[in-house]
Amino acid sequence: DYNGMKFMSFGFLLGDSPAIMRGPMVSGYIQQLLTTVEWGELDYLFIDMPPGTGDVQLSMMQNHKPVGAIIVSTPQDLALIDAQRAANLFESGKVPIIGLVENMSGYACPHCGEASDPFGKGGVEAASDATGISFLGRIPLALEIRSASDSGTPPATGDGPEAEAFHSVAARISDWLDNEAPKEGA
Repeated sequence: DYNGMKFMSFGFLLGDSPAIMRGPMVSGYIQQLLTTVEWGELDYLFIDMPPGTGDVQLSMMQNHKPVGAIIVSTPQDLALIDAQRAANLFESGKVPIIGLVENMSGYACPHCGEASDPFGKGGVEAASDATGISFLGRIPLALEIRSASDSGTPPATGDGPEAEAFHSVAARISDWLDNEAPKEGA
């Protein structure tokens, strides 16, 4: 539990051991985490899945039918192709796409402040325009985000521009869940 947010990771169980497993094993572990962790009362449960359209995603749709999916991609063309495939998979399984998030979006040099876009710029927003899927926002490629994450202090729990990027995306997701998510029994 961190700042009222509960979380669990298979990585917590590995220690220093490598995670050598095929898709069905990963699906089994996710199933185990979903059904055996004592989550208590939750407002939402988010599951960070590996990228792609494989066993993990198929098992999730078949066994748990998520209320929605959030597609996260870097802005580069090759990553966007995989992200579009993932969106198509969820849509074919009748899982609504909440929206798209552009990750590692732009980089400001910590020494001179000059901005650059090592992964391209605006690709996810352009995909949003082309597909009609909502654009939820950008998470920058920032040293502060990496440092805070590595120290165990999630950037979203703080203040400042890095936290604001997460807060903005979270607000859009919350709005979708409150106003557009399919209701139980509907």
